[in-house]
Amino acid sequence: MRDTIIKSLKKIEEDYNIKILYACESGSRAWQFPSKDSDYDVRFIYVHKKEDYLTIDPIGIGSKRDVIELPVNDLLDISGWELTKALRLFRKSNPPLMEWLRSGIVYYKAFSTIEQMQELSKNIFAPNSCLHHYLNMANNNFREYLQAEEVKIKKYFNVLRPVLASKWIEKYNEFPPLEFSTLLHDLILEGALKNEINTLLKRKLAGEELDREPKIQVITHFLNKEIDRLREYANTLNIDTPNFTPKLDLLFRNTLEEVWNKNY
Repeated sequence: MRDTIIKSLKKIEEDYNIKILYACESGSRAWQFPSKDSDYDVRFIYVHKKEDYLTIDPIGIGSKRDVIELPVNDLLDISGWELTKALRLFRKSNPPLMEWLRSGIVYYKAFSTIEQMQELSKNIFAPNSCLHHYLNMANNNFREYLQAEEVKIKKYFNVLRPVLASKWIEKYNEFPPLEFSTLLHDLILEGALKNEINTLLKRKLAGEELDREPKIQVITHFLNKEIDRLREYANTLNIDTPNFTPKLDLLFRNTLEEVWNKNY
């Protein structure tokens, strides 16, 4: 599959006349709980040629899109963000982008931009905005999927992971690791709750994630309680993030020089 993904990325570069800086896996494979039929969620960051930025209409305005998305099929979901879009989101400590930078499954990396972003991310991390992102995700999924008397196994993880990610931020004041097992091992004490989650995880990995069964009260109670508690905690945070725009502007300009001066 890696070869197929690399070929797809190379074709994107040719079709759109761009350079891809980084491509990684996101979603369940990066979180280490894919099922047997999970697709591959490939995300990438790319840059246009210099002259494409020297126009009166910035990229992202009108027909000049700042996203590339391939048609999704049963096996591959590939999409990418243009670099200035990525850097604007990075400035706000955008959790999906922060996850991309920490993915343990990297398909492609070229030039120095991503390494610089990874280093900067330690300081750009904004706990309040990341907490609100994960808690909104957890709350929305909890209300939508875990209210019925019978629940699909996979839906628990749509709530468990963002709740555990929030707990990690609360405990360590740093961006959480992607791997679900790391979060679970560190944040949940031994006992009935952890046993039930581990049992569900084994079943999900075995391909039973679509099974619908009576909801597990110990997990539901934990999630409901933690979402409310963590929401109260998040509302107490009022953290001012330094202005990283000058550094990100310089990173963008240096990327253009590094990428295209070597290719003309």
